[in-house]
Amino acid sequence: MDKVISIVGHTALDYIVDVEKIAGKNESSPVIDYEEYPGGGAANIAVGIARLGGKSQLISPVGTDFASSGYEKLLTDACVDLSRLYRLEDRKISKAFIFTDKEDNQTTYFYWGASSKFKELDPEPADFVHLATADSVYNAKIAQIAGFVSFDPGQDLVTYSKEKLELILARTDILFANRHEIRRVSEMTGKSFSELKAMIDIIVVTYDAEGSRIYTDKEEFAIPVVSVKAVDPTGAGDAYRAGFLLAFTRRYSLPTCGKIGSTVASFAVQTQGCQTSLPTWEEMKARYEANFGKLEQGY
Repeated sequence: MDKVISIVGHTALDYIVDVEKIAGKNESSPVIDYEEYPGGGAANIAVGIARLGGKSQLISPVGTDFASSGYEKLLTDACVDLSRLYRLEDRKISKAFIFTDKEDNQTTYFYWGASSKFKELDPEPADFVHLATADSVYNAKIAQIAGFVSFDPGQDLVTYSKEKLELILARTDILFANRHEIRRVSEMTGKSFSELKAMIDIIVVTYDAEGSRIYTDKEEFAIPVVSVKAVDPTGAGDAYRAGFLLAFTRRYSLPTCGKIGSTVASFAVQTQGCQTSLPTWEEMKARYEANFGKLEQGY
């Protein structure tokens, strides 16, 4: 029986805009093309887990256009549990506007919308929670009352106070970060990587094309990327976490959790949009076994 994985964070619409060049102050630039995609780190992970056949619950504020945008139906059809959503009448759904030029330079604007209310909301306890990029105040509150905490501060790390970060880390069982974020966590807390490892059971650090590494206090596992023709790297990290967390709750070994995460991420990068081509468990398993050999049994 799968454990329910509660995902805390943004539910957002992503506008991917291709431009001739990134416009400077008081400049305009032609738009070559644009697309709207469902996104938001928490929603991406929740959909990824559900698509793999797991049980995911989304804990996220959504605005007045959540239903009219089609996003509610998409999540319902994906079998994501929406019973813990905060439905707000005075905000629109969060939105990300991502502009990319011909040289792949990128600039992003994020409208927090409904997510700006996070800090005013009071969470209910959750058994197994993953804190995606979201509000540090809310994350600190729910970390105190959750049974098991997975934490990924992501690009929102800059919004955390030292106090809030330390409060969450003291309750964290799994920490996800990229190489820059883990350095920043060390700087903000004044703790060395060795001290962080002694304090947190599992630390997963991603290294872009070099794959990822899983650290415990005693062991280290190197996880390679699964090579595919990449179209859009956006959402790869969310897909990795969806695969890793589901595999972890299904009691796979840590190296296998990492390899499953890497395999799921390889599907996400093959098309534009974070949720466009997420795999089923069987699709993931076939690609996993083509790259890593037979998939061991979980629980």
